[in-house]
Amino acid sequence: MSKYVVPKRMKKYNTKVSNSSSDDGSMLDTIKRLFIVGAACVLAGFVALKLYLAILPPIANLSDFKPNMVTKFLSADGEVIKTFNACTFSKVEANQIPKELKEAIVATEDKNFYNHPGYDLCGVARSAVENAIAGRVVQGGSTITQQLSRMLFLSNEQSYSRKIKEIIIAAQIEKSITKDQILTMYLNNVYLGSGAYGVEGAAQIYFAKHLDQLTLAEMALLAGLPQAPSVYSPFNNPELAKKRRNQVLLRMYKMKYIDKETMEKAQAEKIHLTSMPTSYLLNKAPYFCDMIMNELEKLGFSEQEISQGGYKIITTLDYKTQIKANEAIVNELNAYGLRGDKNQAAVFAFSPVDGKILAYAGGKDYAKSQYDRVTQAVRPPGSAFKPFIYTAAVEKGVSPNDLIDDKPFKAGTWTPHNYGNKYRGQIPVYKALMISSNVCAARLIQYVGVRAVIQMARIMGITTPLEYDYTIALGSNGVKLYELTRAYGIFANGGFKVEPYGIERIESSRGKVLYSASRPRITKVLSTDTAAIMTAMMKTVIEHGTGLAARIGKPAAGKTGTTDDYKDAWFVGYTPTIVMGVWVGNDDNTRMGGLTGGTVPALIWRDIMKVAVESIGSDDFQYPEVVLDGAPKKNNPKLTSDNNNVQSNESRIEDGESAEVPMTVVTPVQHQPVEVPAVQPQVQTPSRVETPVPSAAPSASQTQAPVPSPVMN
Repeated sequence: MSKYVVPKRMKKYNTKVSNSSSDDGSMLDTIKRLFIVGAACVLAGFVALKLYLAILPPIANLSDFKPNMVTKFLSADGEVIKTFNACTFSKVEANQIPKELKEAIVATEDKNFYNHPGYDLCGVARSAVENAIAGRVVQGGSTITQQLSRMLFLSNEQSYSRKIKEIIIAAQIEKSITKDQILTMYLNNVYLGSGAYGVEGAAQIYFAKHLDQLTLAEMALLAGLPQAPSVYSPFNNPELAKKRRNQVLLRMYKMKYIDKETMEKAQAEKIHLTSMPTSYLLNKAPYFCDMIMNELEKLGFSEQEISQGGYKIITTLDYKTQIKANEAIVNELNAYGLRGDKNQAAVFAFSPVDGKILAYAGGKDYAKSQYDRVTQAVRPPGSAFKPFIYTAAVEKGVSPNDLIDDKPFKAGTWTPHNYGNKYRGQIPVYKALMISSNVCAARLIQYVGVRAVIQMARIMGITTPLEYDYTIALGSNGVKLYELTRAYGIFANGGFKVEPYGIERIESSRGKVLYSASRPRITKVLSTDTAAIMTAMMKTVIEHGTGLAARIGKPAAGKTGTTDDYKDAWFVGYTPTIVMGVWVGNDDNTRMGGLTGGTVPALIWRDIMKVAVESIGSDDFQYPEVVLDGAPKKNNPKLTSDNNNVQSNESRIEDGESAEVPMTVVTPVQHQPVEVPAVQPQVQTPSRVETPVPSAAPSASQTQAPVPSPVMN
């Protein structure tokens, strides 16, 4: 019989350890079971989601999708100059987007774009883990198609419910259009910062270029913006933008879109952004658009209709000329050291043939000052007013070859002076205008009469108040740049005055023409011979006189103007097809440190006109030949005298002489009629003449800056 052995009693702590091991094993088993069940559920969910996504119908008419209709202002050559929203949107077709830009976007935003069905569930899972660890949404994990679905149909809410909707819509998009269409639509709608929607709008805002003009480095910079447009904006963070650009180029290299040499060359390229004020990024011609708004309201369109009606408003503006006008104002003012907000310039250009406004800039930065110096400011033109005097003289029979005394002159107590007291004795009338002689202009107004000069200015379109005063010979009374430029157009157009206009056509959102401009108003105000003579004389201003800086290598005529103490500087000139006026001055009417009409205004005019004649074209003037040879046709005793006590201190007239430097006008009482000696039979009565002024013309007290004291050249 076997002996039964009673086992020894286990120690207490051994029993506890055994129980603990058993419990841990049970817990691990439970966790494993839960994990398996959870994974199965997730997998089942993914499978169910994929099955659901697989049976989703396509989105009808997605290829015809268009953003909300907004009214657009277009230039005559079809470029958008303003849209009525806070952004720039420019749609381009697939074949207009460079291959390198598409590759840069794919390499940066969605390297598997051409392989996935519109969504990347692994990417979604990965981003979900990252977000769970962070305790907030820190990673999107969206494909290009998902991003497009959000742009077109969803909000920017950071939530898991939106992510699910995003995936669902992305799957439908993939069934509706091709990959290339998806990428094109994405590139047309993605926000790239600074108010730019779409790559074409961004190219214009950041680089002032179209897509086909971009370099590889510039394309890479744009491709790096979607992730964080404001952070990587080259306007806000140029160094960060460069770093991000180089990352994009590296990704392109890793995906074998470019070789190493191309990558390194693009990474070394400097970033060259547009230098224009930010106000011009969304509106290429803000002062012009304000004028167009006024014209539209006169045509019966309300502001709400204009902004929300989806109209296409085709204007007369020449895009290239306008862009150059914006640039030239900023660049030339900066080059002269005129960088303050009060330092301003204005440009107005139109066709003297049909009246189409070609360029319009009422200041240098619309965001800082909306005051329109083209139509609102009334400033003294200085010697730019002299052509009215010479025109009146030519109409009275004076020949450009007649001799006139360039000698000291006195009318009553009024004693104008030439710069530096330089007097040249007897010179031809055309040379007097070429060098902008003050005493010759004074002699001419004495000869033709103040009344005749005022009447000539009125006939040619000057509506601002003009004093019955000899000092108007030197541009002492204020005028508007718009009116002065319009008047010079008469010289360019055979004596015909044409009324400028800005709206060519208005179309509804369906393409129906709602308005079409009628033929412009044209009025004959000068003889063709007078226009030809004045043009011949003013051509010498640019070729040999005070306007040398305005030479463009093509037939052109014009006149400089500078007011007393250098407060206003002008250049108004023209070709047969373009008339342009430029004004430069300070809004507070202070001095500009020796700036004259032959410097910054002439340079601005030259810069813009070179672009304008290339865009619009320019021929020579079709006028009868005018011979300027200095041989007087007759000896006019009213312009010359036998008493030649004053010797000429200039043996010859040099090109550019006088340089449009102002002198001082001495008159007993400002803006009062000058007492004229009785021995001068051609002088008008000294009593004040109230010349008719249209009610719309503002008085000097209504202008931004007071009209300064009488002037000079």
